Amino acid sequence: MTQYQASADDLAALPPALAEPRLRVGPLWTTAVVLVNVGINAAFFGPIQVLLGTQAASFDEGQKEAILALVTGAGAAVSLVANPLFGAFSDSTTSRFGRRVPWVFIGAVLGMIALLGLTVAPSVAAMTLLWCLVQLGCNGALAAITAAVPDRVPVPQRGVIGGLFSMGTVAGILVGAGIGAVAGRNFALGYLICAVALLLGVLLYVLRGSDEKLSKADRPAFSWRGFLSGFWISPRKYPDFGWAWLTRFLVQLGNHICTLYLLFFLTDEVGYADPAFGVLVLTGIYAILTIVTAAIGGAWTDRVGRRKPFVIASSAVIAVASLVLAFFPTWTGAIVGAAILGIGYGAYLAVDMALLTQVLPAAVSRGRDLGVINVANSLPQVLAPLIAFPFVAYLGGYLTLYIVAGVIGLLGAVFVVKIKGVN
Repeated sequence: MTQYQASADDLAALPPALAEPRLRVGPLWTTAVVLVNVGINAAFFGPIQVLLGTQAASFDEGQKEAILALVTGAGAAVSLVANPLFGAFSDSTTSRFGRRVPWVFIGAVLGMIALLGLTVAPSVAAMTLLWCLVQLGCNGALAAITAAVPDRVPVPQRGVIGGLFSMGTVAGILVGAGIGAVAGRNFALGYLICAVALLLGVLLYVLRGSDEKLSKADRPAFSWRGFLSGFWISPRKYPDFGWAWLTRFLVQLGNHICTLYLLFFLTDEVGYADPAFGVLVLTGIYAILTIVTAAIGGAWTDRVGRRKPFVIASSAVIAVASLVLAFFPTWTGAIVGAAILGIGYGAYLAVDMALLTQVLPAAVSRGRDLGVINVANSLPQVLAPLIAFPFVAYLGGYLTLYIVAGVIGLLGAVFVVKIKGVN
């Protein structure tokens, strides 16, 4: 029994909404959760991969990299707050629809409205504000749906569900790239399609999510001091949580550095004639291999009951992909790099999701704690532009940028060894 597992008596005393799940989830619930992830990530990555870059260039072609860095960095800064905040709100929600469903719905609606606003943004300032609202809403929905996994999925099934959850992430990225390719230079059309994809993605979960309801009697007493202090989870008290957070942060930072300027990499370094279509092709290769390895890795880790070896191996593979892009800045090199990245990232996402749900400090705060974990996804979006832009503009270009990304990602494989409570 790890430091995060409660005794049988403790589990029996918990209300259903907070108890460790025992019954395996079925295909309808799983499909609903996967579709939410597809919709959210289409709304994220259609803009990040193509639409925001195209819109930035429409304002000022000569400053497009700086504008993109400003917009994505500001949006990611908002997501740092949105994830744990909405996660904490959902932890305490006593709605008749459950704890997570209302926040998936509210977040999606806010994200859709902001995406529609981006279609007519008149300035860089308006574009930045609206993208921040997209990040606020979509990260709120993401925090709630991520917390639904440990709410409903028993530990022996979490590798498989984590793999499927990750497949939804990758499918959403692919859908986003497809939207960017279809829209081309018409970014307004692209934002409209992203809003529709977000709506369709959350619909089944909102209608059939079947959350366990938290009664007002079982809701922990609220205080602002306790609420605010809860966002700091001591790595000294919960070291496994701290190391898991750092591992995800490093791997995601390396990944975001690689993908942030992919459109401009194909345009300026590779010289590909149709960079938006090139992003779609590379994303398709990456997505297919990610889906395959996520499914295999998730089932495999459940079968053997081990998580860390898979995280170590997949982090190393992701680092190799960065180095391929660094030393082979050609269309062929980009294809090979995308394939390697897909192989590593799929296995990483599936197994890391299962590992993270096993190091959460307490059942009562799953949404908040996973929101803090999700900061390890969002903070790299803030830092990646700050790191990437100087390298691209002044410090050796894409060669040094991708070498740095590889080294950062490789550190994630090193630090996962420090986790003691999970094999």
